[in-house]
Amino acid sequence: MDRVDCIVVGAGVVGLAVARRLALAGRDVIIVEAADDIGTGTSSRNSEVIHAGIYYAAGSLMARLCVAGKRALYAYCEDHGVPHRRCGKLIVATSADDNDKLGAIRARAAANGVDDLALLDTAAAQALEPALNCTAALLSPSTGIIDSHAYMLALRGDAEADGAMIAFNAPLQRAEVTADGLTVEIGGEAPMTLACRLLVNAAGLGAPAVAHAIDGMPRAHIPTGYLAKGNYVSCNTRAPFSRLIYPVPEPGGLGVHLTLDMGGQAKFGPDVEWVSSLDYEVDPARVARFYPAIRRYWPSLPDGALSPGYAGIRPKIVPPDIAVQDFVIQGPRDHGVGGLINLFGIESPGLTASLAIADHVAELA
Repeated sequence: MDRVDCIVVGAGVVGLAVARRLALAGRDVIIVEAADDIGTGTSSRNSEVIHAGIYYAAGSLMARLCVAGKRALYAYCEDHGVPHRRCGKLIVATSADDNDKLGAIRARAAANGVDDLALLDTAAAQALEPALNCTAALLSPSTGIIDSHAYMLALRGDAEADGAMIAFNAPLQRAEVTADGLTVEIGGEAPMTLACRLLVNAAGLGAPAVAHAIDGMPRAHIPTGYLAKGNYVSCNTRAPFSRLIYPVPEPGGLGVHLTLDMGGQAKFGPDVEWVSSLDYEVDPARVARFYPAIRRYWPSLPDGALSPGYAGIRPKIVPPDIAVQDFVIQGPRDHGVGGLINLFGIESPGLTASLAIADHVAELA
């Protein structure tokens, strides 16, 4: 049986970042990925936003790793030529009731170390975005956008340059805790069994299932996985905005917001539904629901401008009636299994936080 120092399960953005960080530290790393390419799940089906760290509970892993990850990600993109743009974001109020909420949002952001938000009145906001309808707004200058696939290619390149290897079509079938690490059985067309000192479960949507496949992992420490599907629609006309536009958050989410890709094309979402299986189709009947929400801040949105776009699924570890969750990153001190690190519930802002998550995992390792 072959032995390797580290096995990382999952070649999404977080798994790649973790593998890169471990390889940079001089560790021998193999990434095992069930799909046939990098980032085929949640990592390639998101809004590609570099988040500022505004909304998360103070002191949470999401808040701390998002803010640290944002700084690291901008620097990484500059150093590696990854396409990105620090375009900024406006959080817009469209009623007097919403105006009152902007102060609380600004205070929460400040508690997370995000102290660059600027409160704008209607005239100041419309000076930046003339097509915008609002009664007030918060400007977040450190919010941006990124080409997520280019970023993942850069992470993969770094990891492989430092000796990491990737096995595709290689799902983890089972693992067993041993006296000196773990034994891991990999399936696929070329099944193999590997012994490792460190196993990092960065399987995203599949992380709870991977944890259940580890003989010796206490079941009480494995959260139940839930699937929150976010539907996005495409804009068939050029939107007259240069920044991201987010409404004041609604109960259970951030509302239907406008984001931009690197080419300046607008998309809107998410329209969230909880599902029981992986389904990435966007029902065309859902498109009509987007118009009223968008027209609160973009009144001149033309009829017929929207069409089904794409869907992404978040790896939730709380049920629908609990709106807020945090990242769960478990090491041996948490679950008692030496050489095992589990990453559960790594949803948004996982892309933004990926480099900081990798540092955190490396410290646990």
